[in-house]
Amino acid sequence: MTVAIDGPASSGKSTVAKKIADHLDLIYVDSGAMYRAITYIAIKNQLDLTDQNAIVNELNQLVIDFKRSDNGQMVYCNDVEVTMDIRQNDVTNAVSLVAAHPDVRTVLVQRQREMASSKNVIMDGRDIGTVVLPDASVKIFLVASVDERAERRHKENLEKGIESDLTKLKQEIRERDHKDSTRKVSPLKKADDAVEIDTTALSIEEVTGKIESIIFEKYPEYQK
Repeated sequence: MTVAIDGPASSGKSTVAKKIADHLDLIYVDSGAMYRAITYIAIKNQLDLTDQNAIVNELNQLVIDFKRSDNGQMVYCNDVEVTMDIRQNDVTNAVSLVAAHPDVRTVLVQRQREMASSKNVIMDGRDIGTVVLPDASVKIFLVASVDERAERRHKENLEKGIESDLTKLKQEIRERDHKDSTRKVSPLKKADDAVEIDTTALSIEEVTGKIESIIFEKYPEYQK
């Protein structure tokens, strides 16, 4: 079983994907964290973020791994834990630029497909249902208003001790939406066979329940 969850920044993709993975014992593949990981390494090593070849060379030497822990899923770059590092504002504001490089996407899409080839997975991102896993068993597209998404990111940042400005966040989310939906390679868009869910007025539990109901319709054996 493969579940693809797509949608714009802060629409709730990662949060609900993690919950569903826990509930249904699926492998959670955080595609966004993979792009954040190479962005973080590129910034750390002072690479020119517009230099696709330099970033791909770095990516080819980078092992990105996910491990479950008591504190949730952790992200590792070459065995170094970077879970919080990749969520800092400098990475958030640069990841769309790095993710727009066609050769970077080619490498990471191949890795994501390999992860999904032999396991039951739930994967979230911008192009999972359209490009990465076009034959996914279940496809979901989450949306929410800019104001709601900014509020969520602001709250999340404060909880994690990351500096946050709500007005600035709203502008950054609008800019990221534009970059993600207008890029030439694998733009953010809803797959024709995806179920759209507006999460603006819904709690995480309500969104999770809606998606699980869709999964159970196709895979009743997963209903406990």
